[in-house]
Amino acid sequence: MNYTTQMDAARKGIVTPQMEIVAKKEQMPVEKLMELVASGKVAIPANKLHTALSPEGIGKNCRTKINVNLGVSPEHNNHEEELQKVQSAIDMKAEAIMDLSNFGKTRDFRRKLVGMSTAMIGTVPMYDAVGMLDKDLKDITVDEFFSVVEQHAEDGVDFMTIHCGMNLKTAERIKRNPRLTNVVSRGGSLLFAWMEMNKKENPFYEYYDRLLDICEKYDVTLSLGDACRPGCTHDSTDAAQIEELITLGELTKRAWDHNVQVMIEGPGHMVLTEIAANMKIEKRLCHEAPFYVLGPLVTDIAPGYDHITSAIGGAIAGSCGADFLCYVTPAEHLRLPSVEDVKEGIIATRLAAHAADLAKGIPGAQEWDDAMSKARVDVDFEKMISLAIDPVKARKYYESSKPECEGTCSMCGRMCPARTMKKILAGEDVSLLDEC
Repeated sequence: MNYTTQMDAARKGIVTPQMEIVAKKEQMPVEKLMELVASGKVAIPANKLHTALSPEGIGKNCRTKINVNLGVSPEHNNHEEELQKVQSAIDMKAEAIMDLSNFGKTRDFRRKLVGMSTAMIGTVPMYDAVGMLDKDLKDITVDEFFSVVEQHAEDGVDFMTIHCGMNLKTAERIKRNPRLTNVVSRGGSLLFAWMEMNKKENPFYEYYDRLLDICEKYDVTLSLGDACRPGCTHDSTDAAQIEELITLGELTKRAWDHNVQVMIEGPGHMVLTEIAANMKIEKRLCHEAPFYVLGPLVTDIAPGYDHITSAIGGAIAGSCGADFLCYVTPAEHLRLPSVEDVKEGIIATRLAAHAADLAKGIPGAQEWDDAMSKARVDVDFEKMISLAIDPVKARKYYESSKPECEGTCSMCGRMCPARTMKKILAGEDVSLLDEC
């Protein structure tokens, strides 16, 4: 290979196999895609060791992608169930899966995940440090932190969330400006605690070039984590969040100097009227790097329904420039999601992503809607079901209440407007009394 990363290849004018696949998926000339990758406006997370990967582009002029979180925890350590979630996510066309395992020796699970997954794989090495090293957080050394990062890269992980922007300056601002929900990022809170206990700078900020060397070696995309993302609508767009975002913008340019691809992670919780402004601020401060958002959740009152609050915010965020949506399930804030929760979260987030793609005019988005509309005007229920985002559920609903009149549903029956118009425009009489 005459290049180190997808960005390096693009800057050298080399069309990689990954670029060819992504260009075809995005209905984009490969030359245009190369320009976007070279400038950092599109990332193609593709670890050299992830051989099962079907690569995707994240960023400008690309379809809005979605990510699925899963992984074992001390309270729920069932690898078989998590692998069921993995297969479900792949079957339901999620483009990325993040392994957020934070219990015990996670390497076997991570390797199985990478080996079976055509989707991009992400991790947060900070979650794995205590279990992998068998040491308490305070006692972990800088070298040991980086050894965990390197192991994840060796295992074929395509992108890593690392909270490099949580430095001493940002931490001090959090302490001076108390929040209602403090720091809700798990990785961010762990780094904050390590810094406070050891009275030292964040090692991933202080030794950032060391991190970039690892990412460049394996072509791992760096997902710059938002340790200060708001955990409630009350805390959104505050000083700590913006302070960190400024730092992430500076770190983005340093990564690009190493040919390391970057994504920026964002909020979080925020009211509807703040979403568009946050998308613009991120794109401005972080030089149009791809933006990866959790939700955002537009209200804090919906435990059990946060896949809905998230999808509302995600659709708006995507239409205003967000490139990558992290799913939220009905179990958010309550427990580890079940296999069924994962499905509900994926569907809600895919709907948000598609709604955003329609608004952005992404090639292929309107065609899908038009095909569904054509099937409806033709009163073709088989076609409607096949085009549905969840064909299994669509068929279950249709067949659970069979209509008396073939070619209609039990909502309208003979009064189906599509059936009426189809008949009358074909020159046929319409009768509401005769047998079908």
